[in-house]
Amino acid sequence: MNTTQLECFLEVANCLNFSRAAERLRITQPAVSHQINALEDELGVKLFYRTSKTVRLTQEGFGFTQYAGEILKLTRLSKARMTESQLGAPRRLVIGCRNTAETRFLVPALERLRTQQPDVLPVLRLIPFDSVENQLTEGDIHMIFSFRDSAPPKARFRELTRCPVVCICNPDHPLAKFDHLTVRQLQAAGRIATCRPPICPPALFTIQSQVVGSRETAQILFCDNHEILYPLVQAGYAFAILADLPNTRLPGLRYIPLPEFDPLSFGAVYLPGTDKPFLQALLRLLKSDAPDRPKNVEIFDSPGKE
Repeated sequence: MNTTQLECFLEVANCLNFSRAAERLRITQPAVSHQINALEDELGVKLFYRTSKTVRLTQEGFGFTQYAGEILKLTRLSKARMTESQLGAPRRLVIGCRNTAETRFLVPALERLRTQQPDVLPVLRLIPFDSVENQLTEGDIHMIFSFRDSAPPKARFRELTRCPVVCICNPDHPLAKFDHLTVRQLQAAGRIATCRPPICPPALFTIQSQVVGSRETAQILFCDNHEILYPLVQAGYAFAILADLPNTRLPGLRYIPLPEFDPLSFGAVYLPGTDKPFLQALLRLLKSDAPDRPKNVEIFDSPGKE
């Protein structure tokens, strides 16, 4: 049963004439007859008595007029409500984050986006490292964050900032008294908390490996993600080596630079053809909120960027 069948039935019931009903519906008479026959077959009853001269409703046909009208009314109301819902719905910008630090990085830019484009509603998804790129490829999310050296090869990378490499530790940790640190100092600094690749990007993992050095296993705390790593550092069990992403520092921790290493390129990743205007607006806000880059450092955008 479909709306065309119901419309044909009600028009014939109103006119009691197939030709006149066809004219009012602006279709052919055979088409009207076909729709009525199909409806009668589905219902298993005759809706009209038909002769060469007259057409009249059967008892079943008379009873069905009420149901047909209600069904059509409900169908049209549903379509209208859905259309209204779509017209009034906000534009959604779906952002995949790999950890809570990335969600904190977003906050200042999202505050400004809310003011500048109130019809855009961000949808944030905290997604495991192993599946976030698949969701980007499948179109479930519009954008993810990544370091340059671990960005998906077929996606576009837009650099937002360069992150200095830092040691983070509890204020009571022996390292906390230093203004800057070297690998040599860190190699003799006791227990370190680490994450596996790809949670730890390749460039940072290389640095982390140098710091780990020849430590005994008992001196290494292997963490599944940053949400496990940070509490251990905050509690003073270990220090960690991380990229210092803007707007993400946690209170009560020391962030000590490792000046012998270059800052790491961090940015947004999205697929070609999905760079909607409101996504570009957010990227501009994110870039403007990031601190000044080191001198003589060029902004990096991946090949294929327009």
